[in-house]
Amino acid sequence: MSEPTETMIIAEGLTKIYTDGTEVRALDGVDLSVERGEFVAIMGPSGSGKSTLLNLIGTLDVPTAGHVIVEGVDVSTLQGNALADFRRAKIGFVFQLFNLVPILSAVENVMLPLIPYRRQCKFDLEGRARELLDAVGLVERASHLPSQLSGGEQQRVAVARALVNEPAIVLADEPTGNVDTRAGDEVMELLRQVCDDGGRTVVVVTHSPRVAAFADRVYFLKDGAIVDQTRLGGERSLEAVWARLGLA
Repeated sequence: MSEPTETMIIAEGLTKIYTDGTEVRALDGVDLSVERGEFVAIMGPSGSGKSTLLNLIGTLDVPTAGHVIVEGVDVSTLQGNALADFRRAKIGFVFQLFNLVPILSAVENVMLPLIPYRRQCKFDLEGRARELLDAVGLVERASHLPSQLSGGEQQRVAVARALVNEPAIVLADEPTGNVDTRAGDEVMELLRQVCDDGGRTVVVVTHSPRVAAFADRVYFLKDGAIVDQTRLGGERSLEAVWARLGLA
């Protein structure tokens, strides 16, 4: 399996079957690729397999069949410490439900993924966490607990946490699903900036055309299969996504 120099993520024949009395084929032979520094959205209705696909790309789950290749490494073959080390070095996650620890401050939540490895870090972890909070406009709220932050602020802390390990890839699962439209737009603008200014590859799962309009390219998923894709081009217009879905 070869990888073009600028291709960051490749999925080949990706299949995921869950068996719990009844067989559920969550993904059915998915092929896709994401270029280095590209912002890709994966769209589809609830139950289409979006989150399953993101979890497989992010090495949080293993496929029933097929391969996920990240920077030339078939992550499907990694196990144990090798898998954990790869994930920590390459991938940052932004979750829909924020997943902040309620008893930790904002800065502590940003630091959290690297605290067990603090002695191995070649930088001041708390200093980096504060720099990231500054970048998302929250450094003055570094000592606040999640309960003292708005939903949009909590999600911006989650974005900062996803960047603390300086990942090459940022994966976001419905990152605006629990915030209002204004806060959601702020989060998406931040992810767009992470891609444009930081040169990171960003993959966002969403059912929202408003969110998908921030991407360079959109994959459409239905019943566990890629049914279409479109490149939005420079305009990244919301109308282009609606039209592609036949909703304009």
